Amino acid sequence: MVPVTGAGPVPTAEDVAWLPVEDASAVGAARRAVTGLAERLAFPPTRTAEIALVVTELATNLAKHAEQGVLLLRALRTDARAEVEVAAVDRGPGMADPELAFRDGHSTTGTLGIGLGAVTRLSDLSAIRSAVGKGTILTARFAPEAKRDRPAPGEDFATGVTRPMDGEDICGDGYAIRRQDNRLHLMLCDGSGHGPLAALASQAAVRTFLETDLTTPEEMVRRLHVGMNGTRGGAVAVAELDPAASVVRFAGVGNIAAAVVAERKRGMVSLPGIAGYQARSIRRFDYELPDDAVVVLHSDGLNERWSIDPLDRWRAKPLVMALDLLREAGVRRDDASVVVAKAGGW
Repeated sequence: MVPVTGAGPVPTAEDVAWLPVEDASAVGAARRAVTGLAERLAFPPTRTAEIALVVTELATNLAKHAEQGVLLLRALRTDARAEVEVAAVDRGPGMADPELAFRDGHSTTGTLGIGLGAVTRLSDLSAIRSAVGKGTILTARFAPEAKRDRPAPGEDFATGVTRPMDGEDICGDGYAIRRQDNRLHLMLCDGSGHGPLAALASQAAVRTFLETDLTTPEEMVRRLHVGMNGTRGGAVAVAELDPAASVVRFAGVGNIAAAVVAERKRGMVSLPGIAGYQARSIRRFDYELPDDAVVVLHSDGLNERWSIDPLDRWRAKPLVMALDLLREAGVRRDDASVVVAKAGGW
């Protein structure tokens, strides 16, 4: 399923490919995949070559040092432009000082140590999170032009990630994000089952969410229920973040899990049912939204035994947090999706 984000400065995001990198043979495949993506998005040859260089370095590092390493390739789109986003995720061994790895000349293997330095030089935005014994997450975003030719992009405040079940090419989950004035609206749908038919259900939910006027979460869930008629149906949830009122308003049907994470993690209530089939009770619940809170929605492809480091609420990018949750809690054999939004800063 192609996850979509709507009005406002939030770009449309498409999770194009999850590429396992277990050994050196996967490096060339990763380079060819990202080259094909950049060419599809009409990137100039020089910029395409720069992105291919970065992905080659990331994949090489995963093959040499990582456990269960994987590369995620994403396409980001707004009305005016397209961008490429890359994420490298692994489960170890991690780094005690991840920022040191980005300095040219630093090496742990006797090489020149110029690989990860190229990430910061060539990308428009990059972020890293690493912990010894836990693993590393590194993300990088690329616009068609070199960053010296245009202003730096703004920071992200919300994003989502989807991952298909092993053996499937398409994810049956979908999400959408819209911004209106000073409020942020999140929607996540887990289509029943998996594969193309589940994706059709999620696509119907995404279209309904994006093509209708924004309203209260409970009314939007009712619209999603109607909009998903004729599909397999699925679980849906809508959250409205209102920092001015310090509140998040939430409504859900089915097994979408949601939480507000601040000093503690507080779950939000989703009622039983299947959107598109049977939703006897649709009700909104309101929760306190502290300034430093993070709001998380995820499908049942993730278990609920997860937490967010308090420092991450301040310093980590939403994409890094989403990938960390997916890595640590997305252990079930199922489609998996997660949406992460920060309460403030937008």
